[in-house]
Amino acid sequence: MRLPRAAGAKRRFRLPAPALRSRLAMLAAVTVALAVAACATACWFLVRAQLIGSLDESLRSNSRVDPSFVVGQLTSGQCSPADERAPNPFDATVQVVDRHGRSCVIVGSRVEVSQGDERVAEHRQDESVHTARSEGGSGPDYRVLTTPVEGTDVAVSVARPLTETDRSLRNLALILALVGGTGVFAAAGAGVVLARAGLRPVDRLTGAVEHIARTEDLGVSIPAEGNDEIARLSRSFNSMTAALASSRELQQQLIADAGHELRTPLTSLRTNIELLVRSEETGRSLPAEDRRALLESVRAQMSELGALVGDLQELSREMPPFGGPVAGIALHDITERAAERVRLRSAGIPVTVRTEPWYVHGEPAALERSVVNLLDNAVKFSPEGGTVEAVLSGGTLWVRDRGPGIAEDELPYVFDRFWRSPSARSQPGSGLGLSIVARTARQSGGEVSLEPAEGGGTVAVLDLPGSPEPEPEPEPEAGAEPEPEPGAGAGAGAGAGAETGGATAPGPGTAPGTVPEARPEPGTGRGRAAPRPERKA
Repeated sequence: MRLPRAAGAKRRFRLPAPALRSRLAMLAAVTVALAVAACATACWFLVRAQLIGSLDESLRSNSRVDPSFVVGQLTSGQCSPADERAPNPFDATVQVVDRHGRSCVIVGSRVEVSQGDERVAEHRQDESVHTARSEGGSGPDYRVLTTPVEGTDVAVSVARPLTETDRSLRNLALILALVGGTGVFAAAGAGVVLARAGLRPVDRLTGAVEHIARTEDLGVSIPAEGNDEIARLSRSFNSMTAALASSRELQQQLIADAGHELRTPLTSLRTNIELLVRSEETGRSLPAEDRRALLESVRAQMSELGALVGDLQELSREMPPFGGPVAGIALHDITERAAERVRLRSAGIPVTVRTEPWYVHGEPAALERSVVNLLDNAVKFSPEGGTVEAVLSGGTLWVRDRGPGIAEDELPYVFDRFWRSPSARSQPGSGLGLSIVARTARQSGGEVSLEPAEGGGTVAVLDLPGSPEPEPEPEPEAGAEPEPEPGAGAGAGAGAGAETGGATAPGPGTAPGTVPEARPEPGTGRGRAAPRPERKA
């Protein structure tokens, strides 16, 4: 939440942030500039050290000053005056230094005397090499080599000017600056070009996102070439927009289907209520039998609407991933409880169940609702005197009825929302029961299918992964209260392999009184809960 600006507070001016390609170009230019500066500095100091070293070697090996000549000059008293420049036939400055730091110029210009020169004159040091300025600071700098004169307490300093060396170093610095500056500008230009080329896919992605935000058109896709990060981002974006488009399409279809399915019971309910109201307004009371029939119809339509709304809520719930937080659900107990619920409204049609222990991952309420839907569906299409048989063995639940069966061309659509076969539209229901079963099966990592049964009728096959033994419960932490077993409740005490309904239920397609030894392989005419196909009227 942004707080209101205080009265009289000054608004700070902020420069707009540069574009990403500008930042990349600046980063490239600064990086190259630092690298060029480091290389140029290292090169300059290396060349300077080489030039100074060469000059020092020249002073050591190529000096043409003869110490005997210097001694002779000193003996004859021929030293140049301090304020005059002596002739320089040796192309070097030569001066004599005593132990007290006094100097006498033989040839050339006078240079400053260092403490190292005095130590050499005292014979405490073999030589002294250093850079010195001209005395008075008006002349160039000199490179000075001072060596002792044997048998005396003086030393001879031979110096050469650094004029040529300094000129060479200045020229080198200028060349390095020009080359480095050119390289920096070239790097900045190359950075702009490369950033523009490299960010072109990002520009396309930005344009697509802005287009979607502006128009809400999720049909936009970005071409993804290569395997780099931008291509992976483009493919992920395309997958995301495709998933969003599919989700929007499913939502719109669900709303349209729900509106279509709600219209019929609402219209019938409205007609019946209006008829009752009109009879009261006109004073023409309906016969008691007709009035009772209308009220029963209203009650049935309200029940149908309630069931439809409940199914829609179930389908609209977010489906958690397979193997969610609830594990170790006893599917055999759930099947027993579901059968007890269905028997209460089976209208005299026997529902026989035979189970073996099987534990699965999933939500107990959703699993029980799915089994109830399968049994209700079988009861609804069973003829008078027919039976509904349910067998749970090896993780597969078979539910068989003796009804008219399903045509092969209708099998691909039986798990579509609101789909009902033409022959079943006279029966009560919303067409959502099998959709809920398919959704729960996928949620639990399994699958569901319908196929024709031998001898007539239909077999619903629900396969759920699990094991015949419950998973070991983790040891509770110290002080923790034990959690109740999932699925515990009414009917949970039904033993494995118990038979209910008064008769042993045969497995679909097997002899009565036996349990299928193996799961049946899918047949060619089997309706399977696969990705939802396009609806056909």
